[in-house]
Amino acid sequence: MKILTAIAAPVVFIGLLLAIWEAACRLLEVPSYFLPAPSAIAKALVENLPLLAQSGWNTLATALWALLTASILASLLALAAGLSGLVERAIQPVVVTLQVTPVIAIAPLVTIWAGLDHPERAVIGLAAVVAFFPIFSGALTGLKSVDPDLERLFNLYGATRWQKLTRLRLPTAVPFLLEGHKVAAGLAVVGAVVAEFGAGSGGSQGLAWRILEASNRLQTAKAFAALFVLAVMGAGLYAILQIAERRALAWWRGR
Repeated sequence: MKILTAIAAPVVFIGLLLAIWEAACRLLEVPSYFLPAPSAIAKALVENLPLLAQSGWNTLATALWALLTASILASLLALAAGLSGLVERAIQPVVVTLQVTPVIAIAPLVTIWAGLDHPERAVIGLAAVVAFFPIFSGALTGLKSVDPDLERLFNLYGATRWQKLTRLRLPTAVPFLLEGHKVAAGLAVVGAVVAEFGAGSGGSQGLAWRILEASNRLQTAKAFAALFVLAVMGAGLYAILQIAERRALAWWRGR
């Protein structure tokens, strides 16, 4: 009963919002190019589903490559920073600078560096920058969150630095690392779309390209349909990682 209620509550709320939206557009006679009704968006979604699905796959593939790139680089840097305070102090300003720098501001430069003939490389790189910080921050926090009593116990038994790393620090960092990846996955999708806008990746033709194309032609319903595909894709990726996190933590704690 609780599960049914948990599922029904958001469905009913979203349905109510859509009904109000539909009624307002019809009663106020809002022009479709300004704000289409949900029924018009659903029609545009059905009519353009193959094209939007292909564009959505292009954006998702870019986001996954960016997430993989960010995961490898952030984990390695976090490991180096967690083992050495000097390394942490050295790279921390650079990491913070990348975090607060708008991707759209550096997109033209990255596009030039990646090669004008390969805009998809720039998009992956820019999306990886967006996804980098949550993974780095989570991994570094986890490595530094070791229980002091356990650390003293390892020292008491004469554990080597490698044993403390593999049997104490890394196991402690696992929940933080999983949480960082879950947050970074959503940011990778957002970063991929923003990077497509900034880099002008007509070659890959992701969802950002479809949104720009529809907006320039005043096909607002099609633009909303592309946004819907993007939202479903991001929510689905987040849900998959959340399930994976829950199962991985259950298995890890069981050990």
